[in-house]
Amino acid sequence: MISGSLPGWRLLRDYRRDGLRGDVVAGVVLAAYLLPASLGDASLAGLPPEAGLYSCLFAGLVFWLFCSSRHTAVTVTSAISLLVGTSLGDLAGGDAARYAALASATALIVAALGLAAWLAGAGSLVSFISETVMTGFKTGVALHLASTQLPKLLGFEGAHGDFWERMGHFFSHLRETNPASLALGAAALLLLILGKRLLPNRPVSLLVLVAGIVAVPLAGLSARGVALLGEVPQGLPVPGLPAVRPSDLNLLLPLAMACFLLGAVETAAIGRMFARKHGNRLDSNQELLALAGSNLAAGLGHGFPVSGGMSQSLVNEGAGARSPLSGLVASGIMLVVTFFLAGLLRDLPQPVLAAIVLMAVSGLFRLSDLRRLWRFSRTEFAVAAAAILGVLGSGLLRGVLIGVVMSLVLLLRRASRPRTTELGRVPGTDYFADAVRHPENERPPDVFVFRAESALLYFNVEHVRDRFFELLSARGEGVKLAVFFLGTTPGIDLAGAELLEELHHALQPRGIAFRLAEARGDVRETLRRAGFEQRCFPVVANQPVATVLAEWRRDA
Repeated sequence: MISGSLPGWRLLRDYRRDGLRGDVVAGVVLAAYLLPASLGDASLAGLPPEAGLYSCLFAGLVFWLFCSSRHTAVTVTSAISLLVGTSLGDLAGGDAARYAALASATALIVAALGLAAWLAGAGSLVSFISETVMTGFKTGVALHLASTQLPKLLGFEGAHGDFWERMGHFFSHLRETNPASLALGAAALLLLILGKRLLPNRPVSLLVLVAGIVAVPLAGLSARGVALLGEVPQGLPVPGLPAVRPSDLNLLLPLAMACFLLGAVETAAIGRMFARKHGNRLDSNQELLALAGSNLAAGLGHGFPVSGGMSQSLVNEGAGARSPLSGLVASGIMLVVTFFLAGLLRDLPQPVLAAIVLMAVSGLFRLSDLRRLWRFSRTEFAVAAAAILGVLGSGLLRGVLIGVVMSLVLLLRRASRPRTTELGRVPGTDYFADAVRHPENERPPDVFVFRAESALLYFNVEHVRDRFFELLSARGEGVKLAVFFLGTTPGIDLAGAELLEELHHALQPRGIAFRLAEARGDVRETLRRAGFEQRCFPVVANQPVATVLAEWRRDA
């Protein structure tokens, strides 16, 4: 089963050489961004800097084999890093070696959860993330990531916390702006903007990175207070299982489940965003397998849990990536740098990296999409706004989950109140259609024909029952036959079958016959299993309303 789920091998077999340059350039730029990001996120997790490097490196060597998204980059993320950092302290008891082992074990449990979810086909659950939620998610992510990069662009320390805390810190510390950092970051941002307009699909980001590194000694930027990447640790550990006790696995399971949920939602959301943008197909279930494989590699490589990273993926796409091979290239470069070239990135200016990220996220913030939602539906706009506020106030995962929950609530609300109507005969035909929207359709004085435009399920039968008797009462006392039209009812559950039986028994004392029309295969089978035919009457297959009326008049 696994052997048939390796898109990376198919990619190598069918790879087009004209995409190689884009993947190589994107890989170089991605590696340049992953190196400092991984070192910083490791500190959030309470681990030594090299742990983040190992996580990205080992995960990246595997992720490309399994993922279906062309642009998603796997990495350590600040959300998961903070989750690890706030959860493992008490378990480790101040032992740094045990702390690192527990972090690696958490990644291995995440891998097991991802494999189980893939086997169960749980990727389909991502379909509940509507396009409206994605619009809010992307807007919130753009603002969130911008708040993390603006202090770096201006040359002072940023703050932790949510968007509002970060922006409050940013505005209150503007006086600490480093002129050299601002000049370098603004120049880099200007070059990136011009490059996007004048030289589309060219390695402008890489050129800006190289120019930034060269400018450091030439302009004496270090002496002017411009923050640099600094030393990168050399060498790799020997892969292996972390030294934890079996009892630790139960203690780590809640943390691993939270990391898995965070990673699965964010990875799928990122992949879906790029699939929509580029017209590609995303296999959400395949992304779960990619998440499992990359966390297995990170855990064995003495790292900690990983997932798709939004800013890293945007940098990857913005640098011209054509396929997941850019992630493999990035991991290869990180491997070489770790062994031999760690000193080369020491002079990489942080304002240049911030400019690259800001340029990458600018495409996510589109007021036109929000205006379109506002014009289309205030309810849909409210869902997007909830996702935005959730991302800004509670992080990426909660932002998506808030939007998803709202979407599900609206979906259930609509499903629980399906449209119902009375049918009438279209003049000159035997066809029955909506008589409420089209009053010209003829309603026989002694016949009431009712239609519910949905499946009959436990959460909507009350509404359907109320509407049935409401419309029936509006017809007065002359009705002798009530027909329930099932042609627009694709399925029913036990509660739906009981509703139809209840209607039959409720109408009998009132001298009103009850019949079914257009009962399709699955509906008929469900009614038979529920005992409807034994307690009421035989269900005839696909019988039109006109035929039901003719037979009733004949028998009467």
